Formats: sequence, C-alpha cells, structure tokens
Amino acid sequence: MRSILRMTARFGVIPALLALPFGAALGTTDTLEASFRRPPTGAKPHTWWHWLNGNTSKEGITADLEAMKRAGIGGVQIFNVDCGIPDGPIPVMSPQWQEHTRHAIAEAARLGLEVCIHNCPGWSSSGGPWVTPEHAMQMLTWTERDVEGPGRISIRLDQPATRQGYYRDIAVIAMPIPAEPTAAAYRIRHAHAKAGFDRPPMRDPDIVADAPPGAPLSEIREITGHMKPDGSLAWDAPPGRWTLIRIGHTCTGAQNAPAPVTGRGLEVDKLSRPAMDAFWTGFMGRVIEAAGPNVARVLNNALIDSYETGYQNWTPAFREEFARRRGYDLIRYIPALTGRVVANIDVTERFLWDFRRTVSDLWAENYYAYFAELCRRNGLLFSTEPYGNGTFDNLQAGGIADIPMGEFWVPNGGAGQTLKLAAAAAHTNGRRIVGAESFTADEARGRWLVEPYGIKALGDYVFTQGINRYIFHRYAHQPWLDLYPGMTMGPWGTHLERTNTWWDQASAWFTYIARCQFLLQSGLFTADVCYFVGEAGPNDLPERAGLHPTLPTGYDYDGCDATVLLNRMVVRNGRIVLPDGMSYRLLVLPDSRYMSPAIARKIQELVRDGAYVVGPRPERSPSLTGYPDSDREVDAIGAAVWADCDGVKVKERAYGKGRVFWGLPMSEILRRLNLKPDFEYRAARHGARLAYIHRRIGAVEVYFVSNQEYRSIDVDCQFRVSGKTPELWHADTGKIETAPVWREERSRTLVSLRLEPAESVFVIFRKPATKDHLVLATRAGASGKPLPKETIVIRSARYEAQDGSRGADVTARVAELIAQGYREVQASNEIFGDPVPNVVKRLRVEWTLNGAVRSATEPEGGTIVLGPGSRTAAPRDWQLDVDRSGRTTILLWKRGQYTFRTRSGKSRTVIAQKDADAMTVRGPWTVRFKPGWGAPERATFPKLVSWTARPEEGIRYFSGWATYSRTLTVSREFAGQRRRIELDLGQVKNFAEVTLNGRYLGILWKAPYRLDVTGLLKPGVNRIEIKVTNLWPNRLIGDEHKPADVEWRGTALAAWPAWVWSDEPRPARNRKTFTTWRFWSKDDEPIESGLLGPVTLRSSRPIPIL
Repeated sequence: MRSILRMTARFGVIPALLALPFGAALGTTDTLEASFRRPPTGAKPHTWWHWLNGNTSKEGITADLEAMKRAGIGGVQIFNVDCGIPDGPIPVMSPQWQEHTRHAIAEAARLGLEVCIHNCPGWSSSGGPWVTPEHAMQMLTWTERDVEGPGRISIRLDQPATRQGYYRDIAVIAMPIPAEPTAAAYRIRHAHAKAGFDRPPMRDPDIVADAPPGAPLSEIREITGHMKPDGSLAWDAPPGRWTLIRIGHTCTGAQNAPAPVTGRGLEVDKLSRPAMDAFWTGFMGRVIEAAGPNVARVLNNALIDSYETGYQNWTPAFREEFARRRGYDLIRYIPALTGRVVANIDVTERFLWDFRRTVSDLWAENYYAYFAELCRRNGLLFSTEPYGNGTFDNLQAGGIADIPMGEFWVPNGGAGQTLKLAAAAAHTNGRRIVGAESFTADEARGRWLVEPYGIKALGDYVFTQGINRYIFHRYAHQPWLDLYPGMTMGPWGTHLERTNTWWDQASAWFTYIARCQFLLQSGLFTADVCYFVGEAGPNDLPERAGLHPTLPTGYDYDGCDATVLLNRMVVRNGRIVLPDGMSYRLLVLPDSRYMSPAIARKIQELVRDGAYVVGPRPERSPSLTGYPDSDREVDAIGAAVWADCDGVKVKERAYGKGRVFWGLPMSEILRRLNLKPDFEYRAARHGARLAYIHRRIGAVEVYFVSNQEYRSIDVDCQFRVSGKTPELWHADTGKIETAPVWREERSRTLVSLRLEPAESVFVIFRKPATKDHLVLATRAGASGKPLPKETIVIRSARYEAQDGSRGADVTARVAELIAQGYREVQASNEIFGDPVPNVVKRLRVEWTLNGAVRSATEPEGGTIVLGPGSRTAAPRDWQLDVDRSGRTTILLWKRGQYTFRTRSGKSRTVIAQKDADAMTVRGPWTVRFKPGWGAPERATFPKLVSWTARPEEGIRYFSGWATYSRTLTVSREFAGQRRRIELDLGQVKNFAEVTLNGRYLGILWKAPYRLDVTGLLKPGVNRIEIKVTNLWPNRLIGDEHKPADVEWRGTALAAWPAWVWSDEPRPARNRKTFTTWRFWSKDDEPIESGLLGPVTLRSSRPIPIL
C-alpha cells in the first residue's frame, strides 16, 4: 500500500484510493487470511501526539517515534496545545518549533510512519494570531430606535456592540410598529437559536397558531442610503410609528483553544473562502514548507477536531450567497433575525429556515469542503470530527472528509453518539476509513489506570459502531529520555507513552487491534435501513435510541443527509444503492410533513423505481424559495405517492415498483418484507450481552461479535447467512478455525460460541457448507440432569448522594439492564442520569442470585457485579476442536454427560466421571524485581498475593515488571503423549509473559491468562518463569510519601524546577518518578498488582467425536 500511496499522492487521488472497498483488491481468500494474520501498515492504530506548551526536544521526538514504530503504531496526529503545563524552550510558531516539526516528519519518513497535523495550535478549531478581525468569525449585531412620522427624522443611530474593534454595517431597516400592543411586543420563540446564534431545538418551521401578524413586507423599507458612516440619519418617515434597526456584523471574538500563547488568536471566518486562504498560509503553509519532500508521502493528512468555538451567522458576502442559493433577497426579512414577525409567522419561519440552511451550506462549502480542497491540492487527506456547537449539518460536513471521525471516552463510551455519525458519513460517501479519537479520559478516570483489558469491551463495542481506525487519545510527547512517567497532557487522556510501565507489552494489544481493523476496513458495511435526517440546518444523526421509528435489535442502519439522497441514491433490484456498492432495503424519512420540492421529486423517483420508503406524506415546503408554488408541488407529489395512505387507517401503499409505509412500527414493516434479523443470540444459562457488526468482502460474509460482559458465556448466535461453513477468526492470536457446532435454521445459520470475558471473534462465511458436522453439543451433570440456570432478581436499587439523603430509585433501570444481559452495573450518570447534581454519588443495590439475597454499595465510578463471576475467566467445561480435515475432537475439562448430534443424524454421548487432571503450582516463588525502582532485587513469595499485601514498602509501592520463577515436577502420565496440557495463570495484574523450559510464549494482556503448553511441558522437572507488569499508580503513591522536589499549584506543576531543562542533578529525595500532573496523593491506597493466581496446569486426552 505504501508504494501506491506515494505514487497516488503526487497526483491528488488519495481520496479515490480510500473510497475503494479494500477487500475487493485482496484477490483470494488466502490473501485475506495472510493479511489477517500479518496486517498491513494501513490497518495499524494511530495516535494523537500532543506537544505541550513548547516542551519539545529532537531526541524526545526521535525516541517517541521509534517507540511507536516498535510497538505497532501506524501514524501520529500532531497537536500543539496548552494544558496547564509550564512553558518550554520551543515556543509554538517559532523557527525552532518549525525545525522540530520538520525533524518529526523526517523521522517519521525514516521509520515508515504516517503524519497528520491539526490545522492550527489547540484542538478547536481553526485560528491563530495571524487571523485578522476582518477574516475572523462574524456575528450579527444591531441596535434599535423607535421613531414616529410623518416628518423628517434626523438622529444618530448608535453603532451596535463590537468586538476586537471591528464592525461593518449591513443595512438600516425601517419597520412599522404594529398598532396592537400585543403584536408590537411579540417575539418569536427560540429567536436567538433560529437566527443562528445557537443550534436550534426545532428543525421544521415553528408555526405558533396564535402568533400575531407582523408588518407587511411591502411596508418594510431599507434606508441604508440615508445613514452616513458616523451613524447620523436623515430620513423622511411616513406616518406611523417605526422601529429603525441598524444591523451589522462584528467578530465573535472566539479564539483557537487550548493553544499556547504564541499560537493563540482569532478563529477564522468559516463562511469565507478568502479568509480560509489567508488562514491556510499562516499555519498549514509553514508546516508544508517544513515537510519539504515528505509532503503527501509522509505528512499526508490534516485534521479539524470537534468544533467547540461557538456560532457564526454572518460573513461579508452572506447577502449575495443567500440570494444565489435561495432565489430572493433577504434584506426585508432582516427584522426576523431580531425575533420579530415579518408578514406572518409562516413566512417568518420559512425565512429563518432558509437563513439557517444557508449558514449550514456555507459552513460545509467554505470551511469543510474548501479546507479539504486545500488539503488535496497539497497531496493531503482531510480528517475531521464533524460535530460540536457550530451551526452546521454534521453529516454534510462529515461526508466531505476523507476520514470522518468520532470520539469516545472511558469508562462508558461518553460521546459515543458521534461514532455512528462518523461511520454513516463514511459509508454513504464511499470512504473506507472511519476514525475515532479513542479512549479519551478525564482526570479521575485516566491517571495511568487505563489498561487494555479494562477497556477491551468498550473498544470492541466501538468497532461494532463502524469505527475501523483507533486514533488514541493520547500520546503526550516525552521530551526527556530519563524521566518517568514524564509529561502528561495536563489532566486529560489515557496515558499511552513509551514511559508507561507496559509500553513494551502494548504490542500484543496493538496487533489485536490491527487484525480487527484490517477486516473492518475491508469490503462494505452491511445494513438494512438508511435514515434520512432531513434538510434542516443545522442537523445531526440521532443515536440508535433516538431513531424514529425505532429499529429493532438485530438490524443495523446508516444515516444520510440531503446531499447523499439527491446525488448518490438509485434503485437496483429493489434495493437503494450508492455508487460505491452500499445498499439498503429501506429508506426512513424524518417524522415531518415538510419537504422541499427537490427532495419530494427524488423520493417519488426512488419509490417509482422500486424503493421501500417509511415516513409520513409530505404536504408543504419548509422554505420561501418558490413559495407558494413549492407547496403545491410537494402536496401533489405526496398525493400521488401516498394517496390514501394516512398513517391511521391506511398504513401501506404501492406506487410504481416500490412502496411507502406510514404509521407502522419497524418490526411490522420488516416482518411484511420477510426480512429476518441479521444477527440474534440467546445464552444457554446465564444471559449475555453481545454487540456485532456485519461487513461483506466480495462473496465473504464477515461478522464481528463481541462479548460486552467481563465473564465467560456460552451463547448461540444466528446469522442471516446460509449455505456456507462458519469459521472463527481470532484477532488476539491470529488463529483461524472451523466453528465446531453449527446448523442452518430457516435460511439462517446458528453458531454455538464460547466467549471468554470481553472476548471477541470474527465469524466468517466463505466456504461451501460441509457435508457433515456437529449441529448440537450439550453438557448435563454427571447424572444427566440439566445444569441450573442463573436467576437474578433486583429487589431495590438507588443512585443517591453518599449520605443517602437525596437520590433516585433506579430499581427498574437496573432490572432493565439485567434483562439486556448486563451482569456488571456501573455507578455513573451516563447510565442513571444525575439525580443530585454537583454531588459525588453512590449506587446501592439489593438483589437475589439464585434465591440468595445479596447487597452491595459502590461509589460513583465503581462497578457492582450482580452475577456469580468476576473479571477472571471461568474454567472451561469442555473444548471442541476441528482440524483442517474436518476431524472433531473434544477435551473434557469437567465431569458431566456430554451429548452430540451431527447434521446426518448421528448421536453420541460421552460421560466423564471426574474432572480433568489438574495440579496447582504453589509456592514458594522467587520473584526478581526490575532494579532501580525501590523494590528489593529479589524476594520469596511463599504464596501468591498482591504486591500491595507485602510488608516491604518497596514492593507495596512498586510499579514495573517482576519475574516469578520456580521449578515444578510433573508425572509422565500427566504430560504424556496424546495429552493436551494448558497452563492457567488465574488472575493477573496486569500483563504476563511466560517462559517455559527456556521457550518464550508471548504476552498475555487479558483474561483468560491461559496457554496451551502441549509439547513444552515435559515429564519430570520443568522451569517456569512468569514476568508480570503492573501500572504506575503504586509508585506514584509511594513517592508522595517522599519530600517533593517540585512546586505544585494544586494538581498542576507550578514551574519547571531548574534541574529539568538543565544539566543540574536532580535533588536526592529518593523519588523514583516525575510527572507534570499530580494525580495521586500519599493517602491513596495502592492498587492490586502482580500474579494473584492460582496458577494451574490441566491435562486431558482428546476424544474423537466426528
């Protein structure tokens, strides 16, 4: 891929390459296998790389990039930010900074890494000190003066409020004041938002039935020519009372943030291309100059992060742009922008709809699209998080990007609604990569607590929302080579740096991610429904819970904006098809009776050609464009297509080759189409909570299935595929195997899966169905009785203040979560809302588990486990394996009666009277600690306990790695031929690496911490070594007991101590760590660490079944 990128970048066709369904170019399924096992560079995760407050060094840049390359990171996105860190020696925008930027890009070129850079200092949004007030974001501002005619009016109109000393007049409008006092005082509701000063709560024209009429348009006058530049006005007023509105525009005053002082300035005008040209030169031009020959080849991307700098509702050319788009002049409607009714409420609301639509279109065309154009002229891709508090259409903006992005926060996926938005923008516009700012954390949830296993279920869920490139939040640039854990991004983010304790172990997680992302970047997303979000601006795609009508589980969806609907949708063979191959069975319209003529004509065309469309009959246009003829055209199209379908008595009607539905739940519509769920599941005994996504790579069906619970489950999954053999592709190991138990039921395939805590698997259908295979496998107790099912009943639950004085009854909500498969419930506002704002809360639950009463209380942020298990994997009852020839064998780990049936009808029962042979590897263990970090070089552990339970201070507060070792003797029978042996480490905090008899067996980063050691464990004496790595908090807490060698301002570093940026030695205070944010105190308890076990060896003899 890299040679292709180099060639195509020079000719500006990178976006076309990204639009290809990647799997279509893979050729054979053998190539698919090989690339899954060894993913290409483009499948690797990327990371945000934050340069903090000018604290950079060339040696640190090189060390960072080399560490990323070694671990398996594929690229970086550079941010220059201010997060409360003292200023460093390399000010942003200085010649030295430009040289460091050049050095970073050159080093990335040497290492084969991609570089993206945020388009300005800070992370939101596009600004800097080179942006002048006339090129800055503009807002409407006005003053009002009431006068009375007839007669000569000679007055001075006050200049409206200004910012940054910049103001330009737009017009002076004279508007008659209604004689009726109520009418004169009336102002439209939500006027501020409707005039583009915020994102409005309503999208359609907001027709208030009792709104009084306003001044007739014919009586509203523009009298701009009667005012001199100093505001003095001379005007012959007609009879009556008049309001004179002097309206102009000034800067919003918004600045890019959080940017270092030397890179901070006004935000650029998002609605003006000339302003964007000047903006581009000030920062991106300098970066491109620094990159030199590495532009496009290495520096291949520029980013606009989520938008957080507020509204904009004017630009110098707005009047002309409005007239060009809407077909009429806005000048006499200007009083509506001040909240007044013009003509009548219907006309006023239509104008305001047009005004907002124009603002949104200018955001899309002159900011997002023009920035993309500037990128592509220079051989760069354009990435963006297309959402925030600006007055733009999110899907419209996202569809412009080469790489649309979302974001999500730990621990509960906060901001997760942006993920489907980004994915839909990509899917409906032919983009292959969907990025996400990944695992963002706040001060309480970051602080070196985040580790791969703890966030795996969340990360896998994100994959099921359509994301196929993690861009980690974050890697803070480490300018030093000898300070640990070193630089932070102030209080923000997951700590993912070379200075982390587990950086050398991160490669196993990154490889898992790359394997997942390779398959999820290949082929096309498969969905049944596309929800059209409507034409109003600004606009957004609701998350699943907000869809109307509600989509049942087991079906997936996209969303689209008017651009996609009008320009990319056609019908082929009864499906709505896009040029890049995406297709849908149903198109869902907004719950609105408003529709523009252009959209109405397109819907009519699609239905006539065979589309199935869900939604109400349109009756009128939301716009003044073409009014009132536009209303008549929309109504006529509605009558033709919907006819007598009124959503009450008649809920379905055929038109042409297609059909419209109105007033039916989606479940009923899908039933009438005989469209069964694409994915369903049921757990055998203990409930389950799975997430999935379906892609198609040529003729290969690819399902990613994730266990969202941290417990082992047995579950039957149904896939809407038939005639093909299911395979299980394991991204953690690269192993590919035939599913041992599956069967076809009514044109779908049921696959029985065993999923460990937070485990995921790709279920892939690519080969014809085998002649014979297992269709059923069950285990009962040794007596043959069925094993008991788990029963959980929630008796009471409260989410309340810590003292219990205030809060909310959440019994029904917890019971609902249990019904959905949850067995762990977190005490969080994301789940229960915030019944007691600004107060730390707790969750208190009483329940029964299989009849036994239990209760638990957890503080906010904690988790209550309601089921019988913990986050360690339960020992398996059995294990079925299918070899390449189709031969099926079983390993019996627990006693019981096992029954099997094949597709051909053969049955077999196997009874195990006892559990498999097992031996617990007990102490004493010799434990060697990483030298130089406070622990003794060597310690003896008579039994396995957490390091925090040891009496030695150096072990209790140790962070880093330690190696456990001992010898063990096993019998010839236990480790004999035709035996399968597994090593189970039990509970590990947090990473394990096993060496057995001198053979290194790799990195274990998640439960089950289990390895197949068949052929490695020998009869007699064996030597085992287990290297365990924990997290930073313990050493940081321990160091807080030592005298400080820096000055703190609360939790922030007050200033750099002299020894940090000089050759002075660090004061001898016995501190091992140094960091720029004080996350921990001496009063905090250290966290569980080390090898907790029990360490167990199990041995069983495989039994042929088929």
